[in-house]
Amino acid sequence: MKLTDFDFDLPKHLIAQNPPKNRTDSRLLVPQSSIIDAQFHQIANFIQPGDLLVMNNTKVIPARLFGNKESGGKVEIMIERLLSDTQVLAMMRVSRAPKIGSIIFLENGESAIVLSKSNGFYTLEFKTNSLLSLLDEVGHIPLPPYIERDDNESDLSRYQTVYAQNDGAVAAPTAGLHFDDELLESLNSKGIEHCFITLHVGAGTFQPVKAENIKEHKMHSEYFEIDQDTVDKINQTKENGGRVIAIGTTAVRSLESAAKNGKLESAQEETDIFIYPGYEFKVVDMMVTNFHLPKSSLLMLVSAFIGRDRMMQIYQHAIENEYRFFSYGDAMLLERV
Repeated sequence: MKLTDFDFDLPKHLIAQNPPKNRTDSRLLVPQSSIIDAQFHQIANFIQPGDLLVMNNTKVIPARLFGNKESGGKVEIMIERLLSDTQVLAMMRVSRAPKIGSIIFLENGESAIVLSKSNGFYTLEFKTNSLLSLLDEVGHIPLPPYIERDDNESDLSRYQTVYAQNDGAVAAPTAGLHFDDELLESLNSKGIEHCFITLHVGAGTFQPVKAENIKEHKMHSEYFEIDQDTVDKINQTKENGGRVIAIGTTAVRSLESAAKNGKLESAQEETDIFIYPGYEFKVVDMMVTNFHLPKSSLLMLVSAFIGRDRMMQIYQHAIENEYRFFSYGDAMLLERV
């Protein structure tokens, strides 16, 4: 398939710049024999007792930092990954690339040494006893590039799922932003349980596919974990006739990566899985996902799940009915074809 097969025109005013007042106020598009326009708090109407929600409990870190080079030149640091308690892999926006061994001074006077550079990413070492504490002090929430405003205090909580636990993401698993504690408790009381995987979302999630032949695209790599308890819950759900519902494309990619040998297994590893039309899903029966960027790998994943033509019909309906798009936007509940 060609890259142009996954393009569409999106009116700019449909790109959500802020979250809704309440998490469950977002809309939920449910394509069945006809397309149903619902509210997210009604999701229990479309799933069943015995189904299992699989959620990504990664936690977004304040990954955007500002500072200066020794020469005084301004630097913007975007952390891609935590490497250790003191080191990170990062991209830098700067007028002139800093030299290896040079020092970057942050807004609070703390500093980092440039250790190396490879494939556009820098390895930085911070002079701190607690990198996460330093990020909490001077870091900014790394809002996606299509949100055209500075981050604010509300983003600290709203660009984060209510069940976020494991530090390491630089972008939110946005399908999970629609859930609040009350909704999760309500679903659980109806026999719809949930469990967790962890995939630390990288900035590469926003990178468009550029190869016209999509099979030539090379996915970025991300770290994920699935423990044996989650594997057992998923297997038991399937044995009992329930459906595995992945909350977001990150959960889909984690589950399918952990089943790459045909059987779901616990894992702690890197994945660069690229799911596009023709892929045969091994684990996921349904998914909740937001609306994705044109020409993106995530749009191709959705196309693999429900079919490209159906996907394009759904997106056209969403545009005509003015759904809100992307990270702070609305959601879909999709069933695998």
